[in-house]
Amino acid sequence: MAEGDNRERTWQAGPVRVRVTLPTARPQPRERKEPLTTDRIVDAALEMMRTDGYDAVSMRSLARTLDTGPASLYQHVRNRDELDQLVLDRIASQIDVPEPDPERWAEQLKQMLRDTLAIYRAHPGSARAAMGQVPTMEGTMRVAEGMMAICLAGGISPQAAAWMCDVASLYVGALAYEESIWIARENSTKAGEQPDHEAIDEQMLQFWRQLPPERFPMLTTYTTEMTSGDGDERFEFGIDMLVSGLAAVSERYR
Repeated sequence: MAEGDNRERTWQAGPVRVRVTLPTARPQPRERKEPLTTDRIVDAALEMMRTDGYDAVSMRSLARTLDTGPASLYQHVRNRDELDQLVLDRIASQIDVPEPDPERWAEQLKQMLRDTLAIYRAHPGSARAAMGQVPTMEGTMRVAEGMMAICLAGGISPQAAAWMCDVASLYVGALAYEESIWIARENSTKAGEQPDHEAIDEQMLQFWRQLPPERFPMLTTYTTEMTSGDGDERFEFGIDMLVSGLAAVSERYR
């Protein structure tokens, strides 16, 4: 029959008494958690936006994802508004801001907008964070500073340049946000998959061709033009119109 403590066991085997000392089990060291930082929080928020959409991100859901409590999270990020500002700052930090060139100012401005859209596309859902926000962090201020400098180098009036910063960011952000909505919902493809724009265009062509031409003469006549061009071609049209229009109206806003 066993005797002794957890480390020493004895038992009788016939005339022989056997005693064995068992090693004491050592407690396994706990795996150390990675320290919680603002960068880790932003990384987690961007990943959740990518996989589950902007609306899935909350302070509580972030805390669960990071295996921490909301109180710990609030020590780094005050609220959801500040989180959105941090997401925008991360996006802006990846945008190249060139030295203003008066000879190439229009193309420099367009390229900044292309780069911004590309980064939003690389982080689906993040463009929603820009809606209704006045950017206040260093990264976003750097981009606004650069955009103003490029416009002024091109002879654009300060007032027109300032308003262009707002219009351009709104256009790019809204377009990227709309693209994320298309992906998130079921249309020509399953939700979460890239839409089949050719299939969507074909559906729209069939719809417009059935319209009564006496009521909609323009839509029934120009159905091909209405559905032509992919997303990039339409985006290029948009930024060309914005930048060309900026130069055209600059003198009115001094």
